Amino acid sequence: MTGVRQAVGEARRIVVKVGSSSLTTASGGLDADRVDALVDVLAKIRSGGEREIVLVSSGAIAAGLAPLGLRRRPRDLARQQAAASVGQGLLVARYTASFARYGVRVGQVLLTSDDMSRRAHHRNASRTLDELLAMGALPVVNENDTVATDEIRFGDNDRLAALVAHLVRADLLVLLSDVDGVYDGDPSKPGTSRIAQVRGPGDLAHVEIGSAGKAGVGTGGMVTKVEAARIAAAAGIPVVLTSAVHAAEALSGGDTGTYFHATGKRSADRLLWLQHASTPQGSLTLDDGAVRAVVDRRKSLLPAGIAAVQGEFSAGDPVELRDATGRAVARGLVSFDAKEIPQLIGRSTRELARELGPAYEREVVHRDDLVLLEP
Repeated sequence: MTGVRQAVGEARRIVVKVGSSSLTTASGGLDADRVDALVDVLAKIRSGGEREIVLVSSGAIAAGLAPLGLRRRPRDLARQQAAASVGQGLLVARYTASFARYGVRVGQVLLTSDDMSRRAHHRNASRTLDELLAMGALPVVNENDTVATDEIRFGDNDRLAALVAHLVRADLLVLLSDVDGVYDGDPSKPGTSRIAQVRGPGDLAHVEIGSAGKAGVGTGGMVTKVEAARIAAAAGIPVVLTSAVHAAEALSGGDTGTYFHATGKRSADRLLWLQHASTPQGSLTLDDGAVRAVVDRRKSLLPAGIAAVQGEFSAGDPVELRDATGRAVARGLVSFDAKEIPQLIGRSTRELARELGPAYEREVVHRDDLVLLEP
């Protein structure tokens, strides 16, 4: 093991994400041999009892194609959800049977981004995953495709895996697919080489990242994997990006794939979800004083600082906070419905409480439910 990848060998809690193309055939349907090969590696890694694995697995929609007579992944959401409904059961059943060969119990956890940006749901997800690990079970996480709408979808399991890694306070994220790393060009062409390490965004500034995988049964590509790696690395979690066939070598700290060094420190879990997994349902335009209070002094947003409201949203939904030019400076969970806010604009909480009641003497967006956006 090289010194660079010593963190891999020392990792005790590991999130492993595997893509659809590594588990299924191009025409749809699970490949039992591929699933068993992955399970063999993961079961061995955790066999000593010192390492914990959380598996984020794609493949539900792809697994449901063949049973439903679908020749390719459908584009419309309703058919995707139907395929996921059939395929998710097949996927978990396959994992359950395969891990049972090693006496390992499997627990299914289905998530939507809407769940994770709301405080109570986020806390419940964290507790469930912690309890599964404490009881010796191996959580298998997937997006809840059967109920997620376009507005509350993660869009790809690479990003979901990065956020789960932060949620469970993982020491390492391993992204497995059908590509063995990031290359400085098209890996199918001669003269290109694998990028062994990424110490920061600048290392990939001049690299053209491909957007599609080989098999065509998933939603991601190298773009989503690199973005997921950046999210995790910025949250203090190192990442190995490689192919599923090199999973054993990657998890043992071998020189395979691309290693992303941690570039930041951990922040409040839920705020990472709010920043990367939420879809704003509307926006609030702030006056200059409110922008300074929110951005520079990290204060809550009060009604007096609001200049305008856009969109239709309900209390608890994510919204963007914009300055007078329309630039988004922050994102937060709003405490009022959109239809309530016009009567609050520019007024003090004391005035509102006196006129409308004590329920209106509160922040529109509390600082604990707010994350600043990069300029």
